[in-house]
Amino acid sequence: QVELVESGGGLVQAGGSLGLSCAASRRTYAMGWFRQAPGKEREFVTVLTVTGNLPMYGDSVKGRFTISRDNAKNTVYLQMNSLKPDDTAVYYCVAAYYYRDYHSAGDYQYWGQGTQVTVTS
Repeated sequence: QVELVESGGGLVQAGGSLGLSCAASRRTYAMGWFRQAPGKEREFVTVLTVTGNLPMYGDSVKGRFTISRDNAKNTVYLQMNSLKPDDTAVYYCVAAYYYRDYHSAGDYQYWGQGTQVTVTS
C-alpha cells in the first residue's frame, strides 16, 4: 500500500501561479497528477517516472505546468503558471508501479485525497 499526502493549492487570480506537492510513503515507478472539475470527468494532467527524464503533460497544460520529482523524498511537485479559470478543479496526486496507458486514470493504483485549486477571472 502507498499513501499519498498532498499539499498546496488554494485560490489564485488568472495569470498567477501555484505549486502543489505530494509525498508518497514509498517509491513507485510513476507519480503524477489528475484533476477533476465539477461535472466533468477526471483529466490527465502530468506524470513523471522514477528516471525523471521524460515528463508527460496533458494538452491543456503543456507549456504552463511543470512536474518535478525528488526520489530521495518520494515527492513529486507540480508548478502551475499562467493559470486560467478552466484550471479550476480538484487535483489528485497519483502513483503507479506500472501502467499501460499513462492517460488512463484506471492505470494508477494509488490516489491522494485531492486538493482544491480555484482560479478566479
